[in-house]
Amino acid sequence: MSRRWLFADQLGPHFLDDRKQPVLLIESKAVFRRRAYHRQKAHLILSALRHRAAELGEQAIFLRAETYGQALQKVREPLEVCHPTSRRALKFVRNRDGVTLLPARGYATSLADFADWADDRRGALRMEAFYRFARQHHGVLVEGDEPVGGRWSLDVENREPPPKNGKVDVPAPPMPKEDDIDAEVRADLDRWEREGIRFVGRDGPRRFPATIEEANARLRHFLRHRLAAFGPYGDAMLSTDPWLAHSMLSSSFNLGLLDPLEAVRGAEQAYRTEGAPLASVEGFVRQILGWRDYIWHTYWYFEPTWRNSNELGARRSLPAWWNDLDADAVDAHCLSDVLAGVRDRAWVHHIPRLMVLGNYALQRGFRPSELVEWFHTRFVDGYEWVMTANVVGMSQYADLGRITTKPYVSGGAYINRMSDYCGGCRYDPKKRLGEDACPFTAGYWAFLAGNRDRIPGNARMARTMKQMERLPDLDAVVDQEKRRGSDPP
Repeated sequence: MSRRWLFADQLGPHFLDDRKQPVLLIESKAVFRRRAYHRQKAHLILSALRHRAAELGEQAIFLRAETYGQALQKVREPLEVCHPTSRRALKFVRNRDGVTLLPARGYATSLADFADWADDRRGALRMEAFYRFARQHHGVLVEGDEPVGGRWSLDVENREPPPKNGKVDVPAPPMPKEDDIDAEVRADLDRWEREGIRFVGRDGPRRFPATIEEANARLRHFLRHRLAAFGPYGDAMLSTDPWLAHSMLSSSFNLGLLDPLEAVRGAEQAYRTEGAPLASVEGFVRQILGWRDYIWHTYWYFEPTWRNSNELGARRSLPAWWNDLDADAVDAHCLSDVLAGVRDRAWVHHIPRLMVLGNYALQRGFRPSELVEWFHTRFVDGYEWVMTANVVGMSQYADLGRITTKPYVSGGAYINRMSDYCGGCRYDPKKRLGEDACPFTAGYWAFLAGNRDRIPGNARMARTMKQMERLPDLDAVVDQEKRRGSDPP
């Protein structure tokens, strides 16, 4: 049996053909020299890789080197490797003699099956259509060819604002217990910083699974204790509770610790045998079987230049306060709290990412390619394949709608409805002009005014555009936001 080379995001048992298969693991220091990762993300990657090496013991060759190339020079036997998760890594693998490239693993639907589906559509590749295909293809939450409950999406039932008491009544997720491997990782990162390797964000306790056992324990806990509340409050934001009822499993899927299809089957079983609410189960299944697979596939299906799309002509570089996660420089409560969450935990859930961070960046005209890199490096679950679609295609609308039907841009009213951020904030979400005008509300109208000729007419924005043209103070709002520029609000 050939030795299986596993990258640091291919760590689960489903990346092996046999539990005794010989393995190669490589830790490359150059990876952390190339870009400034969040300190906690770097810790999680190294901890997961070293824990897997320790679990495999003599079954694995574990090499620490400056580069992958230097490590591979020490290996004198043929290797095989599952399809990597970035174009750069794929090119590297294809240029190595003695390395056999295998199909991708760690995703529910194969690249070939997605390509067949996409080629047949000959048009816009919407996630909802792919999700329906994936449900039928894998037989998930279906009865024959029809969805359980009669509807493919129950998303409309999963948009509740946060509870008025500021707490979602679920037990806290199980947190990992650090061990000697984590202590070694932390000491190495301290030493690397002294040597000149730069990290961003604050160090902190490891909050995300680094082992298969930890990931499965968190998944079981979520399905049993938190799944029911996940659905209704999946879009809510609370300054007092960053976790709400979210699974906190995205990094575990993206490290390859969990098999996504097994997690989907577990959620389906929770519905069929344990009475978990269908809307919550469907919402979780849609995130894993639908959206996660969909963004993986579009990364490979669309041309490599998609990552550099910038059809709205956004030209501002990310300001220093944003790059450095300087939440204390920001007065706007929502943006300050979310940026602090990235600084302190390297994680916030999908709505703060989309409707606070992404929304603000879109309004301010930050360069999409820089945002892809920022989300990639600042989040524990960030990878290029993840963030290309999420940033370029979704939050920044930089491709004018290849995967979405409208820009994900909003004023302060949405944040006020879906969070507790606006109470006590120095800005008023109802105001667009003046000292206390909400930067999101003002930025919303300024963005629309500045892009009225770029946003396609079919982007579900016609009514809003007409409303904008009737605003008596639009010119003053645009001038106000131009003067604000990239300064922290």
